[in-house]
Amino acid sequence: MFTGSLVAIVTPMTADGSLDWPAWDRLLDFHRAEGSDGIVVAGTTGESPALTVEEIGELARRAVARCRGAMPVIVGTGTNSTAETVARTRVLSRSGVDGVMVVTPYYNKPPQEGMIRHFQAAADVSAVPVILYNVPGRTAVDLLPPTVGRLAEHPRIVALKEATPSLDRARDLLSICPPGFTVLSGDDGAAIEWIGVGGHGVISVTANVVPRRMREACAAARRGDLDTARRIDESLRALHRALFVESSPIPVKWAVARLGLIESGIRPPLIELSPRHHETVRHAMTAAGISTEETIP
Repeated sequence: MFTGSLVAIVTPMTADGSLDWPAWDRLLDFHRAEGSDGIVVAGTTGESPALTVEEIGELARRAVARCRGAMPVIVGTGTNSTAETVARTRVLSRSGVDGVMVVTPYYNKPPQEGMIRHFQAAADVSAVPVILYNVPGRTAVDLLPPTVGRLAEHPRIVALKEATPSLDRARDLLSICPPGFTVLSGDDGAAIEWIGVGGHGVISVTANVVPRRMREACAAARRGDLDTARRIDESLRALHRALFVESSPIPVKWAVARLGLIESGIRPPLIELSPRHHETVRHAMTAAGISTEETIP
């Protein structure tokens, strides 16, 4: 179910930080039309730390209503509190979504056994499959492959988003996890090579801007046509890099606004992209074949 190019979708906001519901509909329709293989709501790229649980629930419900039958909808439910994560997972997993994604507990820096108990507690109450999310560059904790292997024994823990680029890590995960467990890259720059060694897809930031190209690259890699996949990916390399010139989702929201799909609103403590980076992102979009004419609604 959770394979190919799944977009870690941005959360559209107006200039005052309010959620922009017409823009949300536009984004969802855009990804349906462009063929994204799934939508991940309220992940890191969706500014989950700045959203209330009520807002996340409404984003998820609207995404389900708009996308049902076209692509799976996954919602982020993780926090650094096990009790809060359990409470969110219990509620949000019953909002019609196809899966929940639970990030490693950030800031607390729990040991591996603490993370096992954290994820198992969330999975125990979830009504839908659970995707683990490891992003040590943001959380200051690393979910190690043997730990993932233990967690994969839980019947509702079915996948992992691994936001590290190492192919050795990919191989370790694929060797230790049971057949049928899905390993997804969380690093756009490494995604094609991850699929090449047996990974199943990517939860992508870049797909916010070029969803069709990301889907095509992943599809080619999954059918074993790595030459085609790498050729597409090469045209996106500058974009993969440019979307992280400042903390994500600052650059990607600026880029999606250039597509005319959203305004450039973002919630503090994040701010709009610094003007010194505008040309870098614009050039990367042009290199990927994207018009950068500003047509913000």
